[in-house]
Amino acid sequence: MLTRVTDNTSMCNLDKGDLLRGVIVKIGLERINMQEGITVEALLDSSTMGLVMSSEFARKQGFKLKKLDRPMYVRNVDGLLNKERPIKHTVEVNIYYQGHRERMEIDVIGG
Repeated sequence: MLTRVTDNTSMCNLDKGDLLRGVIVKIGLERINMQEGITVEALLDSSTMGLVMSSEFARKQGFKLKKLDRPMYVRNVDGLLNKERPIKHTVEVNIYYQGHRERMEIDVIGG
């Protein structure tokens, strides 16, 4: 499952343990509101339950943020609340990978 859409700088901050259960792949992301796409590196992580994108990346790339009705609080594996703020926005994208296209909503973290 796709877990992190990021720029190359953020990829350097990954823990070695993250890379043991995941793999980095190139995917296409299409901004629904503009029908324009970009190619990014994404971490496929087998231990997660959702799709996330940093707020900084979403803003830099011009994704249209969709505000959630209620904030979504995220807990870590140890049960503690995640240090990032609650998720308040999502972005809607088309994800392209090896000839497959799927429309998805990605949670925006960190802002």
